[in-house]
Amino acid sequence: MDQQSQANGTQASENIPPTISHGGHEVFDAHEVISSMIGLLDQYQLYDSHIQDPELKSMITSQSMFLTELYNIMVETVQTGEKPSQSTHVYKMAQNNDVIYGLKPSQPSKPIQSVNDLSDQHLSSYMLGQVKSLASLMSMSALEITNPVLRRVIADSVPNLIEMSYEVFLYQNKHGYYQVPQLAPQDLTQLTHSFAPASQQSLN
Repeated sequence: MDQQSQANGTQASENIPPTISHGGHEVFDAHEVISSMIGLLDQYQLYDSHIQDPELKSMITSQSMFLTELYNIMVETVQTGEKPSQSTHVYKMAQNNDVIYGLKPSQPSKPIQSVNDLSDQHLSSYMLGQVKSLASLMSMSALEITNPVLRRVIADSVPNLIEMSYEVFLYQNKHGYYQVPQLAPQDLTQLTHSFAPASQQSLN
């Protein structure tokens, strides 16, 4: 084999990855997850300029910082297929867990007529919808991922997205934007006591 052929052969082999660490389906899933994260972060940038409440502004800043870090971890993991240089963290929300139950009179909702009509109620509602959608997408994607590192990164991120969703819900609930009705006491008691413990059963 001449030097030119050897050079071409070496060059060609260097362009071929030593291992293929991702299945085709999971690459599509990862692409959708990461693209959705970009969409969420981009939308958060838009929302931030319209938010009036300092508490909501602080929340969107915290979530944006966390999601940006997660985005970078996912990009690295998809590109290398290996353990990322930075580990995922646990998101800690600022809200307490107190939920206000019951319905109070409120104005019916309708589409806004102008960007000037945007309120913190609208913006927090958009935040909640998008974070919940991303949590659902990550849950479904984690079931299809074959690369163990990428699967773990995405699976471990689902509880964080759930926590973010709950944080936004609690903010909305506290301000009366997201009201939580309850059943009549007798109906609640009947439904919560409609199941009984099961005895252990052998499958043999």
